[in-house]
Amino acid sequence: MLDDESLKGLHPETLAVRAGTIRTDLNEHSEAMFLTSSFVYENSAIAAERFANAEHGFIYSRFTNPSVSMFQDRLAALEGAEACMATASGMAAIFALALTVLKAGDHIICSRAVFGSTIQMFSNILSKFNITTTYVDPSHTAAFSQALQENTKLVYVESPSNPLTEIADIAAISQICRTANALFVVDNCFCTPALQKPLALGADAIIHSATKFLDGQGRVLGGAVLGSKELISKVFGFNRVTGPTLSAFNAWVLLKGLETLSLRVEKQSEHAFALATWLETLPMVERVFHPQLASHPQHTLAMRQQSMGGAIVSFVVKGGRSNAWKVIDSTQICSITANLGDTRTTITHPATTTHGRMPVVDREQAGIVEGLIRLSVGLEHVEDLKNDLARGLNSLQLT
Repeated sequence: MLDDESLKGLHPETLAVRAGTIRTDLNEHSEAMFLTSSFVYENSAIAAERFANAEHGFIYSRFTNPSVSMFQDRLAALEGAEACMATASGMAAIFALALTVLKAGDHIICSRAVFGSTIQMFSNILSKFNITTTYVDPSHTAAFSQALQENTKLVYVESPSNPLTEIADIAAISQICRTANALFVVDNCFCTPALQKPLALGADAIIHSATKFLDGQGRVLGGAVLGSKELISKVFGFNRVTGPTLSAFNAWVLLKGLETLSLRVEKQSEHAFALATWLETLPMVERVFHPQLASHPQHTLAMRQQSMGGAIVSFVVKGGRSNAWKVIDSTQICSITANLGDTRTTITHPATTTHGRMPVVDREQAGIVEGLIRLSVGLEHVEDLKNDLARGLNSLQLT
């Protein structure tokens, strides 16, 4: 097995299949799954040292488990992070980080272009603890400086954003946060470490919904927080007490998902760009959102931060909700579901699903119009996906 020193300098593809492996005395080749709630000790003294953190070892699977540790270490190696704390879901990861670093009276600056549940958490749950949030346009870097307050402790962005693939200038925002002594967090769910490394661009922490591309096959839920050892040790303390635990089974599945991450995401990105280019040629489509398109307003920045455009394509059809639903309902290959990051292409109507609980005014201000459709492009043949979408899109010409 490779130790930490041996991992240095290895390419991501190698890290994805070799990093973080724990091998038992049985010398298994594929990583074992540790489905146990607790661990036994040779004697009382060792048990006491483990519980006092005086000796490294596994204690109780609410906060220490070999399967989870392997996933954490492998993901940290891929992101270039010192440490990782896995959680039961992406939302659990955001909540754990927020309540680790924030207290009553603190202030958050958040991109207005984030997952709807993130906004619900910040505005409706954290506000109960007297933690306030200001939402800004992620594409206007100056807005982050303008929103700063003396009590700003956390700055949070998705880049690319959900669902319009808006791009935040990670390096520039990191400088603003550093000056203000605010923790800068980037949700790297859409790109994954296969396409983007936020820590290398200046972010302090990364959030993942491992449910998406890290698993990649729509099987299990999971989340992760990555950053410095100091930060993650504090998140670990929060998780140990509150228990938003990633199960050992889910961790093992996610560990296997990481092995094919770059292969999947790069191919899905190729397919997404091909579909986006084709959609731009269609008269019934008003606008297409994909960072690799030259028409994307932040194309240059995106290609500086990302190695490819990613697998998410959003587009607006003429005729609003009724026509958007007609396109979605006419598909036979695409799965109508709000989940994303799957090997199977998924299609959804954000205004009535992922962002349906947002106030209408906020939703429209964020660009989530009624004609918007979001695709998470999978591994099916591109021509089959074009034909599947064309079935509904062509019917719009007849109305």
